[in-house]
Amino acid sequence: MLTDLLIVAISFTVLVWSADRFIDGAAAIARSFGMSPLLIGMTIVSVGTSAPEILVSLMSALAGAGSLAVGNALGSNIANIGLVLGITLLISPIVVGRTTAFSDLPLLLATILLCAGLLYDGVLSALDATILLCGLILFLLRMARHGQRPDQSDQPPEIPEISTRKAIILFSVGLLLLVGSSRTLVFGAVNIATAFGVSELVIGLTIVAVGTSLPELAASLISALRGHADIAIGAVVGSNMFNLLVVLALPGLFTDLTLATDDIRRDLGAVFITTATLAAFTWIGWNKVTEVSRLGRVLGAIFLSSYVLYYVILFFDTTKV
Repeated sequence: MLTDLLIVAISFTVLVWSADRFIDGAAAIARSFGMSPLLIGMTIVSVGTSAPEILVSLMSALAGAGSLAVGNALGSNIANIGLVLGITLLISPIVVGRTTAFSDLPLLLATILLCAGLLYDGVLSALDATILLCGLILFLLRMARHGQRPDQSDQPPEIPEISTRKAIILFSVGLLLLVGSSRTLVFGAVNIATAFGVSELVIGLTIVAVGTSLPELAASLISALRGHADIAIGAVVGSNMFNLLVVLALPGLFTDLTLATDDIRRDLGAVFITTATLAAFTWIGWNKVTEVSRLGRVLGAIFLSSYVLYYVILFFDTTKV
């Protein structure tokens, strides 16, 4: 047991570190081939920031632990809003612009409803996965058309000034460590689930979800402390879209995955309620003069309280006879 916990802890650390190296290397290589900073942000950085979740999902599917990947996708969405946005809002208010309020948030809500419809029968099939991945293509095309990145930052991403040779080394090392750490993370998580007698879905919703959300949490906290808390809202919306359209879809490409309908309705319901709450506060607080909405500490306290409540419900659901 202690060995598995140590494996998971080390794997999380390596996963986060290698994701940063992978993004830096890939972005620098792309720039050397003449790609614009905006295009790099829309492609490499966007996917790269979701690399931990994507790699864990892929390795879970290959290891026959698809439920772990589903739990990771849904649990990360809950953590991104309840934990990441909750803590960020307690530190500093967030200003939400028109695009996020009236385009991105409705699109995210529609995506959650699509996932609910596809998983209503308790099965994640190859057809379901294909539909979600087609949604990803449409989402990327929309970003390209509107000149947006999922993190909604108005500034192009910072690309390190390094040589092409060093960029290739960073990219290669980052990719290898991403694959390796995600495999050991899945291995350790499955063993912990077995030892505690809980499902892989629950481990994905808790340990793995929080762990893979650590990059978003760290970035949001640093941004808030530096007076740029607005970045967090775009990062959360973009990350949650990728979780639903990629991380959730991957296990279905390998095999039809049967899920407990009560669990899926509980967890997707939590994802929808937290997202709808975020959207509702954004719309209610919309200022027609300044054309922004200001989210404050009250909403942050609500998100954190809801996050704790969700885990209380999850605990009682998994321990009841």
